[in-house]
Amino acid sequence: MVDTSDPISLPDHVAGSGSLDRLVETARDYARSAASENTLKAYKADWAHFARWCRLRGSEPLPPSPEMIGLYLADLANPGNGSPALSVATIERRLSGLVWNAAQRGFVLDRKDRHIATVLAGIKRKHARPPVQKEAILPEDILAMVATLPFDLRGLRDRAILLLGYAGGLRRSEIVSLDVGKDDTPESGGWIDILEGGALLTLRGKTGWHEVEIGRGSSAKTCPVHALEQWLLFSKIDFGPVFVRTSRDGMRALDARLSDKHVARLIKSTVLKSGIRADLPETERLALFSGHSLRAGLASSAEVDERYVQKQLGHSSAEMTRRYQRRRDRFRINLTKAAGL
Repeated sequence: MVDTSDPISLPDHVAGSGSLDRLVETARDYARSAASENTLKAYKADWAHFARWCRLRGSEPLPPSPEMIGLYLADLANPGNGSPALSVATIERRLSGLVWNAAQRGFVLDRKDRHIATVLAGIKRKHARPPVQKEAILPEDILAMVATLPFDLRGLRDRAILLLGYAGGLRRSEIVSLDVGKDDTPESGGWIDILEGGALLTLRGKTGWHEVEIGRGSSAKTCPVHALEQWLLFSKIDFGPVFVRTSRDGMRALDARLSDKHVARLIKSTVLKSGIRADLPETERLALFSGHSLRAGLASSAEVDERYVQKQLGHSSAEMTRRYQRRRDRFRINLTKAAGL
């Protein structure tokens, strides 16, 4: 078994020294930063599951065998032990995790190998379904949601979270990873600069850094920048994480950065309190909304050229942006008439 506890090291023929050992430690730090913490946790779990699956069948996970991985994918899609089948998206994520883990252990795993590629293509053809989309939070919805929040310190924080997340089309992880200014604190994913015309967010995304501009609103009650300023003022935060936990009595801001799970819980709780989709049972209402509902809400509601929405959401293609638009005019550009019919 290959030892992966020390994946970055000097070549065997090079003698260690103080400067080289320091560079090894630096390289290890950079290697750990190559993927997000959540991604690394998922990849670790993927490998542990695959390794256990192999050993239960009398095989070792290393060196990685395309034949065994093809069988593993087939078992995920159609398990024979009564376990629920995984979705195509989850199976693809598992495969990415195996490829990554193999590379960390010094092996090359070719996804295009016929034992893997043809099995995965067949799984997609037989089991792929359109993605289940979360409900978009529309302008009247977000106003109703923030109206349920009190004006204590915790309420000011949660109001800023909802309005900033909605106006910026932010992911919940992006919201909680923000810092006040470029502080580069632990778990930071970007920072906020408050300017006269609005707030400028610099975010670290999957493909690099990008900026999100959030202008001031027409009313202080609904302005995301004003809500942010109120939270920072009364919480007395002038450096470090923007959104932190509060004391139990809700009177003091603490040092600990909020988890992105708080954003998900906040959205669901305010959806219930505001009566959105009250025609449905509570369990169905909760299932309809998530952190992505904020991004879908901006994409569906902003009456501007699509390219500006695409830039705000940080999408590399217009097609990805359209997946978030729940009520766009699909036939605004009519190629049938343009072709003379």
